[in-house]
Amino acid sequence: MKNRFEGKVMMITGAAQGIGERVAELAASEGAKLVLVDRSPLVQDLRKRLEEITEVIAIEVDLEQFDGAEQAAAAAVKQFKRIDILVNNVGGTIWTKPYEHYTPAEIEAEVRRSLFPTLWGCRAVLPYMLKKKKGAIVNVSSIATRSVNRVPYGAAKGGVNALTACLAFENGERGIRINAVAPGGTEAPPRRIPRNTSKLGAKDKVWYQQIVDQTVATTLMKRYGTLDEQAGAILFLASDDASYITGTVLPVGGGDQG
Repeated sequence: MKNRFEGKVMMITGAAQGIGERVAELAASEGAKLVLVDRSPLVQDLRKRLEEITEVIAIEVDLEQFDGAEQAAAAAVKQFKRIDILVNNVGGTIWTKPYEHYTPAEIEAEVRRSLFPTLWGCRAVLPYMLKKKKGAIVNVSSIATRSVNRVPYGAAKGGVNALTACLAFENGERGIRINAVAPGGTEAPPRRIPRNTSKLGAKDKVWYQQIVDQTVATTLMKRYGTLDEQAGAILFLASDDASYITGTVLPVGGGDQG
């Protein structure tokens, strides 16, 4: 087994379920010390499982606000004295429908959910990394920057791609690598905390199915990916195996470039 993260401190946001949870599990198996961040108390369940194999803390904060990101970063440094790797994994489509059906409040909520946690996470952690003149950040974007029925989400993830490129320009000579992974459709267990608690109507179900159909149609492999396939790409970019890679958005969509 590789131990690419032996002795390194990795902070993972959106860690309570899905891709974030799998990244944490695999990173722990490779020796990482973990800072698990989520606004759901479910993150404590993951902490309890992983503390059997590594040193880990879990922090419950709202990362849509800068205060939450700042608190998480400060707690990580208080516990471990540094943050070597940051994986910004918060985000996800709340509603799925043609753009003209979104309300202004829904548009703002989508952008706040899928762009601001990454903006805030980078802003909170970068000063600590710059003091050490070393670090790696992996932002989780999406191939939904070219897709149907989720324009605000796609716009937010396009923003993640842009901030990844800009931060890489600013920090490449200062020892900090910043990359992004853009997942495609991913098979995962049902979300224990749904993004949208409203009951889907007949139109909503049609619009959601259009997303599924488009996702499968535009991937060359004609299937969804797995959690391991997404987590593997994230951990590659987080590791020293990618030491000469920065400013890159890596699509992990079975050939769909997003």
